[in-house]
Amino acid sequence: PPQLPRWKRSRRELLQCLERFLQALVTGEPLSVPPAAGQPGWERFLACCRGQGLLAPQERHGRPETPAATAGPLYLILDDNFYYQSMRYEVYQLARKYSMSFCQLFLDCPLECCLQRNRLRSHPLPDQTICLMARKIEMPDLKKNAWEQNSLILKSFDRTLEDDEQIISFLATALENPVKQNKENLEQKEADRAICAASTVHQADQICRRIISQAMKDAKDKNILPSEMKSLAEELNKLKAEILEDLRQGNNLKNQTCSVTSSFQREATNVVNKYIFK
Repeated sequence: PPQLPRWKRSRRELLQCLERFLQALVTGEPLSVPPAAGQPGWERFLACCRGQGLLAPQERHGRPETPAATAGPLYLILDDNFYYQSMRYEVYQLARKYSMSFCQLFLDCPLECCLQRNRLRSHPLPDQTICLMARKIEMPDLKKNAWEQNSLILKSFDRTLEDDEQIISFLATALENPVKQNKENLEQKEADRAICAASTVHQADQICRRIISQAMKDAKDKNILPSEMKSLAEELNKLKAEILEDLRQGNNLKNQTCSVTSSFQREATNVVNKYIFK
């Protein structure tokens, strides 16, 4: 199988490290590196835990570390965009597996406000990155997803005292209501959905490949330079990868293949025309 993108490998590795911490928290056993996680990533995770005071002091160097005993409730805050619902669902699955609480705090901020705030950062991201994130991000859907019921959506213009009080109350309520194992076989449902998604993505991939092949033939017929043909191929393949990733992460897979490939056809034509009419 093709190697996962670096960002996806990093996310998966972090989730594996987080699960090892939860296992140790529940069982009291020492922490151990996940088989699939790289040593550098594991060391960064441990360093972060130490910095937060989450690990007990080692009695001697080299001894496996264990989670520190806590006098009060322990909150693990994952500060990330989690722009796809599927990303957040992976964390929910961990909470359910270990019967822990799970909640989501979503800050709803207008795009223009995000762009303004980004420009004030010491190392701002490109505007197009912020715009792309705004287009892709999926808000919690409390009506559709039962697992997202425990979500708080705040308008992120200016933080107020009322917001702080609401967040504190929200966290306290979540702590009192840990996720319980569902009697229904949700894991099987997710496996079925994954199979359906893989089939849909495969179909779309085959269609996109044919579109690219025809686009390259059309470009060659227009006598585009070999160096530009190479750039064109790279651009079309990058476009294909982005569209397939969006499809792969989508929740509603029905009737998506046709709309996605139609969209790819239009965008591919625009890319080719850019080279033809230079």
